[in-house]
Amino acid sequence: MNLSDEFITEIVDFLEREPRTSRMVQHYLQKLGRPFLMRSDLQETFAAVCADTASCNLADSPLERVFSWAQEAALDQSTLCVALRTSVARWSYLLIRATPLEVIEITTVEYLAFKERLINGGQQDDEWALELDLAPFSREFTKMQEARSIGRGVEFMNRSLSSTLFDRRGKNLARLFEFLQVHRYGEQQLMLCTGIGDVEALRTALRAANDLLAKLPPETPWVEISRDLHGLGFEQGWGGDAARVRDTMQLLQDVLEAPSPDGLERFLARIPMLFSMCILSPHGWFGQDGVLGRPDTGGQVVYILDQVRALEQEMCSRLAKQGLDIAPRILVVTRLIPDAEGTTCDQRIEPIAGTEHARILRCHSGSPAAR
Repeated sequence: MNLSDEFITEIVDFLEREPRTSRMVQHYLQKLGRPFLMRSDLQETFAAVCADTASCNLADSPLERVFSWAQEAALDQSTLCVALRTSVARWSYLLIRATPLEVIEITTVEYLAFKERLINGGQQDDEWALELDLAPFSREFTKMQEARSIGRGVEFMNRSLSSTLFDRRGKNLARLFEFLQVHRYGEQQLMLCTGIGDVEALRTALRAANDLLAKLPPETPWVEISRDLHGLGFEQGWGGDAARVRDTMQLLQDVLEAPSPDGLERFLARIPMLFSMCILSPHGWFGQDGVLGRPDTGGQVVYILDQVRALEQEMCSRLAKQGLDIAPRILVVTRLIPDAEGTTCDQRIEPIAGTEHARILRCHSGSPAAR
């Protein structure tokens, strides 16, 4: 909850003190004839109320602050729920009920449930309610606290990781070593064999590998050096040729010697970690033919399909540079529409044209109309 009790009280006092203006706001919003409103709708409504000579002076009022923060809203005959962006990366949700007058801050779940009831004609379909628990992804994970860090997530992560590696006189380097030792794709071991037992053994193996690679032509492919490097304790994933393998190993030597955010970022970028990708596109008719112009369907479908093709090419290129013969997989998860009207939107699985390993997976929606 981000809104203060004092601010909620200010809104209640204002609405009680100016009932005519309150009714005008409600009337203007209802005139739009839609249960879901965008920021532009809310801004235009507030401007119209301010211009009406029957309204009070709304300058510097709590209602002005509500509309200045408002990003979207949902309403029925008696209740308005507004999504407020009170500051960068800070969201609040406000429920305003006309009769009897009630103003309370609600949770994200309550706001989404209100919107769901409007879609379902006033009924909450608990049997098909979707709930995603993202807590395991953020548990015990360092989080950004300052707005100026937004858009600099990789830099923030690398600073945090490198500072951790510096802790306790380098003892936490063992965590990086353990990651490289257990890193795998399915049953395929990557980066390190079990023969390297600790960080010091890794340093020794890296020096031996560097001496070996320095004597080879830079373009020597991985398949020709894999046997010798495997004998030193290294699996595939370091690079596709001798030059890239040596460069990646030197990046790791630098991190082990003196961890820094930049050095760690360059090394982590070389580790093969992205093999599969899932894209969620729950809205509209998601298909490859005959869907444009249908309700809630537009350029988003074309954009995602183009992105999938480009992503597959990029992932294939990166895996090849890392010396891996692995086919990346991309899955677009969307709605299955039983009454597909001649489109493929009723097919559960559909290959994406222009790709080798990308698929569309369609799932039954929770809404009665889609079922």
